[in-house]
Amino acid sequence: MEKTIHIQGVDFHYTVEGEGQPIVLMHGWGCNHTTLASIEKVLLPSMKVYNVDFPGFGASSEPEQVWGIEEYTQLIEQFVKAENIENPIMLGHSFGGRVGILYSSRNDVKKLILVDAAGVKPSRSIKYYVKVYSYKAMKRLLPIVFGAKKGQELLDKYRGKSGSSDYNNSTPKMRAILSKVVNEDLKSVMPKIKCSTLLIWGKNDTATPLKDAQIMEKLIPDAGLVAFDGVGHYSFLENQYQFAAVLKSFLKDEMKKIKNN
Repeated sequence: MEKTIHIQGVDFHYTVEGEGQPIVLMHGWGCNHTTLASIEKVLLPSMKVYNVDFPGFGASSEPEQVWGIEEYTQLIEQFVKAENIENPIMLGHSFGGRVGILYSSRNDVKKLILVDAAGVKPSRSIKYYVKVYSYKAMKRLLPIVFGAKKGQELLDKYRGKSGSSDYNNSTPKMRAILSKVVNEDLKSVMPKIKCSTLLIWGKNDTATPLKDAQIMEKLIPDAGLVAFDGVGHYSFLENQYQFAAVLKSFLKDEMKKIKNN
């Protein structure tokens, strides 16, 4: 069932299917709830699955302001309250993992599942800083040299060549949000997560490298890491069979209705 509610100034779209233990699925940046359809299919035989579109993605509207992880987490907190969800399991992929981390650090959560999750601020190379400061310099100088319109055209062209695909494919508002959230480091709240936590990773992940997962495993008190060979940032899609097996094992008490194949 598809639903939309108006909370925190946005039209928030999500689907809800099934019965049993509630679990909230949270997608990554540039995706929407359909990205996690394969995970939902594994869970639906015995769980109540809420699969959300974060504001700015899918059928949810963009935030009016530049949000950070705090605002996205507050939205999920209000959503859980509005739906009368008690003690949910939270599953977040990539950007969704950021929200899962902050949410679980200060709310009652039965279990947390982080899939190739973001949340550790990436270390930056000299090349990165050269690119950033070159862009800032061009942003100031190009309008002065070429005028506002031509200067903006040249800046957009430069950004298109040097920016990430996530950045270039976003609207101006979502670009500002992306710039904000990628620089938020959640290591300080990880020790506050009290629920059992499963980390599932692709060893070839370059967006959120395996070393991030190892940091999370050390900082989250009750955490365990499973890493798959030969797969990257979308481990749940690249290795669906093993992913499903690990997920079912971790959730075996909540999925007792599932019959053995």
